[in-house]
Amino acid sequence: MVLDDRYVPYLQMAGLYHLARLNDRWFRLDEALDVAYQLGLPVDGRYVSGCLSEFHIYIEGGRPAWVWFEELLGVVPPPSQVQKYAVNCSWFQETFGECPEGADEDTVCRYARAYIMMLLGTQLFADKSGNRVHIRWLPFVARLEEMGTYSWGSASWQGPGSRLARRKVARIPPVSAV
Repeated sequence: MVLDDRYVPYLQMAGLYHLARLNDRWFRLDEALDVAYQLGLPVDGRYVSGCLSEFHIYIEGGRPAWVWFEELLGVVPPPSQVQKYAVNCSWFQETFGECPEGADEDTVCRYARAYIMMLLGTQLFADKSGNRVHIRWLPFVARLEEMGTYSWGSASWQGPGSRLARRKVARIPPVSAV
């Protein structure tokens, strides 16, 4: 997906702008503090947590997850592009690849949310396939103004699905072994 200049305020609000600018350039991380310096991700703040079984806690009004997805992104992927609660990256790319010229602020916000979901789902917390984005990020992109208060650096460093932990740091001992 193209990093559109109109997404920058949302990425800055979410504390993810520096990461978005890095694209696929990854660093070897030796200490958790490196996350803050090299990737520009906050290591202090609220915990990044929550799971789909608790969506009713995060979705105002108890709406189903896919209804919420449509409200936040303006469209729902066809069933052929969804596996359980994960959407194919190709669908995100085709649907939100480039924000239209002259788009109103609501449209830019939808595209920025999709960009952030792709950033989280492919750069920091990729699934095993590497080609799907889980919708667990909906509660976060729903409240873009709060995203910058989360400790994305700590979550990316220690998360079990962390791309950084899996691919770029060799043989990290489990937390229980430390």
